[in-house]
Formats: sequence, structure tokens, C-alpha cells
Amino acid sequence: MFLMIFGLAGAFAYSAGRRWSLLQVGRPEDRFDDVPERVKGTAIYALAQKKMHYYRLAGAAHMLIFLGFVVLLARSIILWGRGFDPSFNLFILGPEGFLGLPLGHAYEFLKDVIASLVIVGALVFLYFRVIKVDPRMTKSGEAILILGIIMTMMLADMLYDGASMVLHHKGLAGCTGRNLEPEYCEAVRKVVAPLGPAPTQPLAWAPFPSPAGSLFATLLAGVPRDTLLVIAKIGFWTHASLVLIFLNILPYSKHFHVITAVFNVFFRSVEPRGRLPLMAPSAEAIGEMVMKMAEEPAKAEPVGVNKIQDFTWKAILDFYTCTECGRCSDNCPAHKTGKLLSPKQLTLNLRDHLYDHDSELIALKHEADRVGSALPRPEATTDDNGEVGPYRSEPEGAQAQANGAAGDASKDLVANVIHPDVLWACTTCRACEEQCPVMISYVDKIVEMRRHLVLVKGEFPAQLNGPFQAMEVNGNPWNLARMDRANWAEGLDVPMMSDNPKAEVLYWVGCAASYDDRAKKIARATARLLKAAGVDFAILGQEETCTGDPARRAGNEYLFAMLAEQNVATLKGYKDQGGVKKIITACPHCFNTILNEYPDFGAKFEVVHHTDFLLGLVAERKLSPKNPVKGKVVFHDSCYLGRYNDVYEQPRDILKSIPGVELVEAEGWNRNKGLCCGAGGAQFWMEEQNKDRVNVKRTLQLLQTEAKTIATACPFCQTMITDGLKAHGKEESVRQLDVSEILLESCLEGAPKKEKSKKAAPETEAQAEA
Repeated sequence: MFLMIFGLAGAFAYSAGRRWSLLQVGRPEDRFDDVPERVKGTAIYALAQKKMHYYRLAGAAHMLIFLGFVVLLARSIILWGRGFDPSFNLFILGPEGFLGLPLGHAYEFLKDVIASLVIVGALVFLYFRVIKVDPRMTKSGEAILILGIIMTMMLADMLYDGASMVLHHKGLAGCTGRNLEPEYCEAVRKVVAPLGPAPTQPLAWAPFPSPAGSLFATLLAGVPRDTLLVIAKIGFWTHASLVLIFLNILPYSKHFHVITAVFNVFFRSVEPRGRLPLMAPSAEAIGEMVMKMAEEPAKAEPVGVNKIQDFTWKAILDFYTCTECGRCSDNCPAHKTGKLLSPKQLTLNLRDHLYDHDSELIALKHEADRVGSALPRPEATTDDNGEVGPYRSEPEGAQAQANGAAGDASKDLVANVIHPDVLWACTTCRACEEQCPVMISYVDKIVEMRRHLVLVKGEFPAQLNGPFQAMEVNGNPWNLARMDRANWAEGLDVPMMSDNPKAEVLYWVGCAASYDDRAKKIARATARLLKAAGVDFAILGQEETCTGDPARRAGNEYLFAMLAEQNVATLKGYKDQGGVKKIITACPHCFNTILNEYPDFGAKFEVVHHTDFLLGLVAERKLSPKNPVKGKVVFHDSCYLGRYNDVYEQPRDILKSIPGVELVEAEGWNRNKGLCCGAGGAQFWMEEQNKDRVNVKRTLQLLQTEAKTIATACPFCQTMITDGLKAHGKEESVRQLDVSEILLESCLEGAPKKEKSKKAAPETEAQAEA
């Protein structure tokens, strides 16, 4: 027992040490902030496994196995202890009880029940892997091996208990005679030592205290004593050794999450889900980082992520923790529509690259620590003029091999490890992160790799070149004139902040509702409702510019910071004059950016989505829905409203307050499982990679509810769903309205159902094709 424990424990210590050294290859990052929140989340997501129930049967099976590991840890310790003291029962779990409490019998019962349930859970997973193969899971002989080990441990323990109980009932009669060898008798004494005095009752199955053990005992009742002893020893050593063998398999398999998952959940980001990591506090600082990368790459801080060591240690811990369950990819809109992106495979490719070069990376890290420098940095790519610019579209040969030969640990990730199309297929919807039971993040990693491509290499889809330049020059991705930004409000007498700087409520209109012909109707409906409710509000007009959300999600952090600084200066200027106590916006992307990301630039405001604000006006009876809007209505959840900011019920509550509305749901694809419309992550301005469009698939899910009205709460979602209706030939028979437009129909007499605006924003090629 001594040799087994310390030999296998030593082997595990070596493997774990290697993984610890590899973890330190990642860049430093502080993840010890807000410890109470981290502990709370660990209890909810790691111990209670809140997200497991998203897949009910598999989740229940996993929870049974997890519970088995927790409860049976004490049993393993007991068996290891019996290798030194045959009567060992962990001091308090003996048959005689402890302080008058039958703790030993209670634990014996619990152990047997849980062990039986663990076998059930393992059989469920075998069913999904062998009989009804679930395509979301990685096909792996290792997984079947692990399940076999788990079931063998449970059955071995039951065999050990059953054989021991039979020997205990038969007693040691004959051990003083000539028929049995002294060594055999001593062996029997050791096996039955933990069980206490010999029982007086006949051997039979009993539900308490050992239902599984007594069942196996009845099955083994007629087996000869020498065979029973062999069975007991086999059961004992099989369980005692397999636990340690399993431990040694962990660092080299997906089951490493057994050890790392709790830590990964504890060290998860406790920042708002809608906040991306800040590269630098200003556009100027970002520009300096990019220039230094071009001039002195060996000394420069990484701009985004280009090599595996550019990731933080927490990202590497994410790679360790992936369970390969496939829940992320099973809910990814890009993956579900045949794009190259699979969040699971992205993680596995990065993890495998890390593992394949662990020795080299660890050696580089040790050398860097010795000389006091960072790991080797990537070379920067410059244009023909020697400048590093953010607006150069994808050059010829972007998918060619980048710096470093194949097999080099420091080779560029994109094109060598990750195909560029994988990154540019992401809509940043967070469906993958919402579904991951061990809290792995994906969006930040994808955006970090995009940042390096855009800012350093100048490699990005050509369709983004126009929107990038347009946001910089005219403050909107459509490249329309700033002076036209408030034209949507013509005839509504909407006040400007410049005329009323003390207005308490700022209505942030956003680019889409300012310029897109269809989205202007959302702005008009919202403004009319605010005026009808007597809200003291104003808009910025020409002073408003794009929040920078599409630039940031596309990796252009420099442009985002420029726009953010400009907007923050405007907002703080009016706040200093006593206005802007609250900001409302109908665009979830603007909502998320101002609420969660502008605080990094010194702007903290109360930001409310227009559905939340309008619901408050309805609750206060400042708005009274009275005109019936009859028919079935299905609500499409915006990713940046729901999964990013937990605004799920407010739009639905508005719809429920409207007479005649029959609210229905897209079965299995609503709220946190709602499929993305396909516009996020700057996808609105890019061509999709194949003909299977995300918005068309999402629209079909909504049409299957047989609703005659599809309600949205995002101007980009509205455009994408409208295009989806056209693709399905339903644009005439199914209405597509913002929640504010439906509320306006119900609240105001004679509210027009259709308005014509004078100037439409040009369609993208993708929208025109749809």
C-alpha cells in the first residue's frame, strides 16, 4: 500500500507540476478580486452545477457521478488506511458508532446508494457514446475507458463488501484446526476486522445499512471461503488502486476538469459579461503599443493575441478545463449553420498546440525568468510605407504560414493553428459561454486574436474596411453625414441636449435608428411614447457618434477607444451641467457599451434599455395600453440584451400588458437559448461564409410558433429578422415590429402602423442578397 500510494502520487505530482509550469507560460492577470463573489459563484456553478440542467438527462448523470466522487472520497481514504491498519474506519465511521451516533451505518448506506447511482450515471453516458451517439460530444475511446474505470471502481467496492460480509457471517471456525492454514486465517481476520463482532442474524439482503453490499453477499453466499477471500482482495485492491490510476490519467485527458473545474469557476471573470478586457486606457496608448510592436517586437507588450503565450494564465486554465461536452458548439449559431467556427474545436486546437509544445514553452519561460525578460514576441506586419494601420483589408496570402516554422511553439496561431474564417464567423453572441458548465470564456479569446490581426497585421475581411473608415470620419458605419443624424425626429419636436442641457433623461438613439430607414420607426415610436408619458428627455443629435461596439468586436480597439473618448467627453460635459441622470437606448449594443465598457473611460451612468424604461412608465400608469393588438406574438431575444445583460422579462411584460396579445415562445430556443440573429460581432457588415444564413434559420424558428407578429427589441435584430421573413416569403403575412412600436399602437389613438421616412441607409451586399 505504501509503494502504491507514494509511487502513484509521485507520478501524479510530476504530471501536475508540468501542467503548473505550463500554466505559468501565460501572461499574468489578477483574478483575486471580489473574493466573496467568486466563492458564491463557485458554490453555484461548480458545486451545485447550476448549468448542468440545461441538458437534463446528461446533466443529471453528471451530477450523480460528481456526487459519487465527493461521497466516495472518504471510502477511498478508508481503504488506503486499511492497507496499514485492517480495522481502520476513519476514526468515526466504524460499526460501533461515534458518540452514540450511528455514523458508520449512515455512511455505509449513503455510500451504497450513491455508488449505485454512479453506475446509472455512467451507463447513461455510455448510452450517449455507444448506442445513441450524441454528435456534440467528441468521439473518444478515452471517454469509454474512463467510464469503464468508474463503473469498475463501484462494482469492485461492492464485491469487496459482499465477500467480506459473507466471510464475517461464516466466522473463523476451523482456523484452529488442521484444515486451514494460519496465513489464510490471518488474512480472513484482516478482511473482517473493520466489521466488528460476528453477526448473529442469518445472511440476507437488507436495505440498511448496506443495500448494495448485502445484495452481493447474498449472491456470494455459496462461494467457498478461499474464493471469497480472493474476491475480497481483488475488490479491495481494484478500488484502492484505480482511484490513483485515474488520478494519473487526468492531466493528460479531458477529465483534467475533475481537478481544474472548481478553480476555473473561482477564477472566472466577475466583471460584467458585456465588458471586453481593456487593452489600454486610451487610443493614444493603443497607438503607442502598436508602434512599439512594429519597432521593437521583442520588447513590446502583446497587441491582442498572436502566439499561444500571449494568452493569460486564466485562458490556459480554460484550455485545461474543457470537458469536450460540445454544449458550446451545439448552441453556436455559426456552427449550427455550417460555418468553420466550433467553439469546442477552437479550444481543443489551442489546447493541443499548447500540449504539443509544452517542453519548449516551459524552457522558454524558464529562460525568460532567468534573464528577466518576456517570452519571444511576434514580429509586426507593416504596409509598403512601413506604417502599421488599422484599415488595411485582408492581403493576398493571409492564410499562408506566418512567422516560425511548423512545430515551433512561437508560431503565429492564426493560419497555423486557427483558420482565419473561424475567428471571423463569430457573432459574439455568448451562447457558447452561457452553456459552458465550467465557465470557459470564448468571445474574449476570439476578439483578442482579431485585435492582433486588425491592429498589427492589417488582416480582416474587406467588407469591414468601409465601416471602419466611416466610423472614424462620420461617426457611423453607413458613412452618412453627421448633420443628418437627427433627421429621423422630423416633425416630432424632440428636444436637443444643446437646447436643454439639464434634461434628466438622455435618449441615446444610436446609428441604426438614426440612419437606417426601418430602424428610424423605432426611434420615432420611442420618442412619441416618452413625450406622451411626459418624460423630460432630450437627444444629442449631431453630438452623438457611434459607441464603437462594432469596431471593438471586430478587433479594432484603437477605433473603439477614439469613439469612446469622444462620447464620454460629451456625456460628462452635460452631466457637469446637471443633466444626463439616466440614459435610455433602444439598441442593445449601445446599451451594453455605455453601461459596461464606458466606465473604463471614466463614464459611469445609469443606463436603461428602452423596454425596461417603457415598462416602468406602464407600471406607473403614465402609459396605458388600451387599444387591442390581437394575435399571436413571439419575442426574439437579442443576445446583447439577454445573455449579456439579463433583460429577458421586461419586453415580454410589456407585450403581456397589451390587450389582445397572445405571447408565444420559440420552443427550446428562447431566453438564454435564443438563437442569435447573426448581426453581432460586426457580422452585420460582413458576408456570411456559406449560403446557410443565421438570420434565416432564426426566423424559421420564430415562424414555427405560427405567430403573426415577431417582436424585437434591437434595430439590428429587426433588420436581420425582416430579411429572414423575405427569404421565407413571409414578409407580407407576418409583421415584424419593435416592442415600442407595438406599445405605441396600443397606447395612442391613431398611431400609424406604417411610416415613410425620407432617407434610407444603403443596404449591405448581404442584406440585398437576402
